[in-house]
Amino acid sequence: MAIYREKDFAERRNAAVEAKKALLERFKSRPSEDDADVIARKKEREAILAAREIREKEKEAARQAKLAREAVERAERERLAEIARKEAEEQARIEAEARAAEEHERLALYLAEEADQKARRDARYAARKSRVGTRRTA
Repeated sequence: MAIYREKDFAERRNAAVEAKKALLERFKSRPSEDDADVIARKKEREAILAAREIREKEKEAARQAKLAREAVERAERERLAEIARKEAEEQARIEAEARAAEEHERLALYLAEEADQKARRDARYAARKSRVGTRRTA
């Protein structure tokens, strides 16, 4: 059975020094800025960024076109709604005028009937009055 042993200060310091050396070696082994691979990767990244920018501009243009199209469609719907509203108002006005004319005609008919009844009643009354004066007494 293995017994766990803590590392002492010197071992920890040596491990840190080795890690720093490995990091320095890795940094030094990195290719320089004028290396062909570095230049190729840099151009590739620039091309990706340029393509991304072009796509973003295309998306923005498409979004603006969609907004403009929606605005035109909304204006057309509003125009059609306004036309429908005006037609409904005109239809309601025509119906109201027709109802008013019908009511006026009904009232005129009623008044004419009332006048006719009054004329007949007056004629009966006048006939009765004329008979009263011609009565013989026995």
